[in-house]
Amino acid sequence: MTRTAEKINDLVREDSSMTAALEAIREAADRNGGEVHWADVNDDLTSGQWGRLIEKGVLVDGDEGFEIADREAYDEALDGDGDGGSAAADVEIDDEQSSWSQWDKIAGIAALLLMPGYWFDSIQSTVGGVVNIVLGPLNAALPFYAVILSVALLTGLYSALLQANLMNPEVMGKYQERMQAMQEKQKDVRERKQEAEERGASEAEIERLEDELEEVREEQMEAMAENLGMFKEQIRPMVWIMLLTIPLFLWMYWKVHGVGLAEAEATVIMPLIGMTEWSSQAVGPMSAWIIWYFLCSMSFSQLLRKALNIDMSPSSA
Repeated sequence: MTRTAEKINDLVREDSSMTAALEAIREAADRNGGEVHWADVNDDLTSGQWGRLIEKGVLVDGDEGFEIADREAYDEALDGDGDGGSAAADVEIDDEQSSWSQWDKIAGIAALLLMPGYWFDSIQSTVGGVVNIVLGPLNAALPFYAVILSVALLTGLYSALLQANLMNPEVMGKYQERMQAMQEKQKDVRERKQEAEERGASEAEIERLEDELEEVREEQMEAMAENLGMFKEQIRPMVWIMLLTIPLFLWMYWKVHGVGLAEAEATVIMPLIGMTEWSSQAVGPMSAWIIWYFLCSMSFSQLLRKALNIDMSPSSA
């Protein structure tokens, strides 16, 4: 929204009769080749309204009279939705962009079916045995700490790639932009209502501002309900990440707490902890292997994002 359109919207919010005045000025400008004189519109608006338009820069000096500073923005603001040009209404969001495909839904169901594996040994053994077909040779060739490091590198890589390809920062930015616009509009109405009360405005004006504030609240509630798309956009890559990560995590759990590690691999020297067993509790209820995995995973995720130039911060560009 241009600056001229913002000024017009502010004027309309301050004085609802300004809409008719703006329309009269536009009609006069069309009749006179783009210029407006006070004599052309003095029957349709007050001198105060005329002065406010000049003061705000909506009308600027022309060759003989005044002309509209930005005709395109003027028309856009005047022909808008009639509620003062809600900035939130200008933020267009395509719901199809945040919709899940059939494969996304299948991945979500599969991830949910794998989650009970954290509590049931039978599922751990089944999933662990299948994954061991792939990771077993790696475990035979490398010490277990290096295996966990390799798994963390793999999970960090596909997590970064999935988020970059399945999450749309532009859509996320639009959702945030809409909510911010609604908050700013609500703040503006509250400030105008407070100002009106302080200067002793009429009951009719204060009541009109209260009604406007209530409308803004209703719009904000509707926008919050529509923001389910933002939640879906955030969860979509997480579904695929969980689908790929849960089997790897269950395999590590199965190796440490299920079939057990070889005696030479059962212990490790960890920073600040010293010699400890992979299965022992290192920090609170978390085992040493979980701490090591999360440390490696977080480090690799940050490095890979920078190396691949992946930025998932919301953007409205």
